[in-house]
Amino acid sequence: MSRGPDAATLLTRGLLASAEAAGCPVAIPAADWTRWASVTFNGARHLLTLAAPASPALDAWLTGLPEAEFALRGHLVADVSVESVHREGNAATVLLEVLTVEER
Repeated sequence: MSRGPDAATLLTRGLLASAEAAGCPVAIPAADWTRWASVTFNGARHLLTLAAPASPALDAWLTGLPEAEFALRGHLVADVSVESVHREGNAATVLLEVLTVEER
């Protein structure tokens, strides 16, 4: 029996939808995650590479991303960090780190 999409899939879908709604569609050419746990929480640390046209809309979306809300069934986004933004011509490559925790 399937439990539905995992946190990584839900996070990817949420990021793509959020960027589209902000007027700066992105692609996610690379993504990886590792299990993460503390004394009270279980979850995952996600590293994602985003590719997008460089634009003021992208800059505004990235600025607001750490405060953005994402609906991930069974998981919460605990932290979003824009690790780096590399611009070359009209293209931008963004490295994101996201921490998700499982809801209990």
